[in-house]
Amino acid sequence: MWALRALRAAGRGGAWLSRAVRGCRPPRAALLPPPPHPERALAAVRGGLGCSEGREGGGGGSRADGQRSRADGEEEPKDAEEEEDEEELLRRDPLLPAGTQRVCLVHPEVKWGPGKTQGTRAEWQVAEARALVCTLDGWLVVDTMVVRTTTPDKKLIFGRGTLEQLTERIRGSPEITSVFLNVERLATPTKKDLEAAWRVPVFDRFTVVLHIFRCNARTKEARLQVALAELPLLRSHVKSNVAHLGGRGRSSRYTMGSGESFLQLQQRLLRDREAKIQKALERLRCKRRLLGQQRRRKEFPVVSVVGYTNCGKTTLIKALTGDAAIQPRNQLFATLDITAHAGRLPSALTVLYMDTIGFLSQLPHSLVESFSATLQDVAHSDLIVHVRDVSHPETELQKASVLSALWGLGLPDALLESMVEVHNKVDLVPGYTPVEPDVLAVSALLGLGLDELMARVEDAVLRATGRRTLTLRVRLAGPQLSWLHQEATVQAVDVIPEAGAADVKVIISDSAYGRFRKLFPG
Repeated sequence: MWALRALRAAGRGGAWLSRAVRGCRPPRAALLPPPPHPERALAAVRGGLGCSEGREGGGGGSRADGQRSRADGEEEPKDAEEEEDEEELLRRDPLLPAGTQRVCLVHPEVKWGPGKTQGTRAEWQVAEARALVCTLDGWLVVDTMVVRTTTPDKKLIFGRGTLEQLTERIRGSPEITSVFLNVERLATPTKKDLEAAWRVPVFDRFTVVLHIFRCNARTKEARLQVALAELPLLRSHVKSNVAHLGGRGRSSRYTMGSGESFLQLQQRLLRDREAKIQKALERLRCKRRLLGQQRRRKEFPVVSVVGYTNCGKTTLIKALTGDAAIQPRNQLFATLDITAHAGRLPSALTVLYMDTIGFLSQLPHSLVESFSATLQDVAHSDLIVHVRDVSHPETELQKASVLSALWGLGLPDALLESMVEVHNKVDLVPGYTPVEPDVLAVSALLGLGLDELMARVEDAVLRATGRRTLTLRVRLAGPQLSWLHQEATVQAVDVIPEAGAADVKVIISDSAYGRFRKLFPG
């Protein structure tokens, strides 16, 4: 434990996811009880959905009735040392300064060459960067500069004359307390040189996004994933601090007679930290895989709702499920933990909608890697619904970013091909009509187009899961009717008194139908 505390101390200097049941009312109420409530469906597979454990992020408060599911079942026993190690891994110094920050947003616009971003404009990149800053409590953009550069790969990014103009403007604005330089990563020497020139803290996109992730991570798994993503930053700080002390990584001084230089010690501690984080994450993933198997045995269809961050995924799920406990937030990365919400389709079939982490263009690579295991849960769903914000000027670029990320996850071709594309926020685009075929236009906020969407989802889910609608004749005195209520979705029961039987209209999977025929032949 002393090693982790030493690492934290060393790094402190640079700290930085009913329509009415069809059919006539049965003559005897006892024959057709109401369809199972979504809450019961979730309770039956509580935790077995690939959801993260513990409290949820981005979806509102927890519920006692089990409307929203989390993997909070029994964990494998862990000894006290493992628990202490995990808690130690989650105790970290702040990445960004606390309190109010008046930020100068500087966006380097590359004129030409490989560093030039394709398919977008500087003004929309600036708008997204501003939204990132405004996501942080107490942070305000007081000045914005779009600065052209032909040297984005050089140490100080800008040419000498441009840098001097920037320095004069930033130093001459006493209201500026920090600078957000809208580049993916700043090398530590570059950061220190710019801070020395501008005399205020300088932050890059990686640090700001990582801080937002840290603030919004609610479950232990999400917090560990953020801790894993922080390691490249810690490594760069260690090297910089050693160089600052004059060691340059080759110091002949050894630490406590261990035969290790200070740099070697810090690097070993970081490797140990990474191994412990990976071990803790693997324990949680094993549990999630086990619970996911339980969910699949229950045969509840799963619909993963994906999209660019702040496109309205959570609002759409709230509209589809009617879950008043879901509280969408109008900010980037409000959801970091995959959560499940039960809803009922027009046929009374219960499905589980999975709210997933949003995507972002130019998302730092280490963050993508850290959260890829969480996004792998999408691979186990029966259907993907891709939500797009069609009111955004760069909606096509956002679509490309999401599809690129999904392809990178190695999802099954059949799952990608059956994906349903939903154009959300059409209430902000008067007269909007999708150009692409098989695309649905909705307003999750106003409830527009939801009937068509649920019908499309139902059709896709039935095909993906091998379910079909059948009418089965069963004896009233036997156990068949009770079995069908347990294993299928009963839509209607027509009693035939003279035959002592009933015709039961059900939605049933092929596997369940096979079991029915095996149990009740004839």
